[in-house]
Amino acid sequence: MDFPTVTPEEMKKAAAIEALKLVRDGMVLGIGTGSTVNYFIDALKDLVAQGVRIRGVATSIESSERARAAGVNVEEDYAGNVDLDVDGADEMDGSGNLVKGGGGALLREKIVAYNSRNVCIIADESKLKENGIGTFRVPVEVLPYLNQMTRNQVEKIGGICIFRENGKYRTDNGNMVMDCDFGIIKNPPEMERKIKMIPGVMEVGLFSNLATMAIVAGQDGIRTLNFKNFNP
Repeated sequence: MDFPTVTPEEMKKAAAIEALKLVRDGMVLGIGTGSTVNYFIDALKDLVAQGVRIRGVATSIESSERARAAGVNVEEDYAGNVDLDVDGADEMDGSGNLVKGGGGALLREKIVAYNSRNVCIIADESKLKENGIGTFRVPVEVLPYLNQMTRNQVEKIGGICIFRENGKYRTDNGNMVMDCDFGIIKNPPEMERKIKMIPGVMEVGLFSNLATMAIVAGQDGIRTLNFKNFNP
């Protein structure tokens, strides 16, 4: 007997809806960026309509505008801790190491994740890589000034880097993005550290030891991966 196939978009939406169960009245939410998070943001509208009070710290201009449209009170210059950051990933491994930044928001995403008590990653099952991350090119946000020098230094540690949109792409911060192929990354925390030490690198799309948990939706339903203790 054949069963209906769940599409990737349906998986994304299922993971996003599951993450809503973590939202509590009065929370400060970190609001990520990307197609999966968009489902989460849109679903917040129903919670707000039910009287749930939510303040948000958005990781991009696009997410900020979308969250406001959903009725979320978006803070532009918040200085406290974020209770729960909900974001997507381009890749993740079973230990919670992530590749992020396909949407160009990696610097703001990492600032919010670093200052969050809990980070929940929502994704479809194609993003989970059992053999390690690195199939997806790692985004590296760089200062436009002397950007070729920065590229040369990143390539010295093993990357093959291409400037996004032939160098025309700019992040919300006015920086450029290089998409870098390192192959399968055996030690993501060490690679993250090496790249970030290079002058001109503003941020790297490797996120190590930041995710608390992941909600992954697939053909067989939803599963939760726990990387750290959830801090209610």
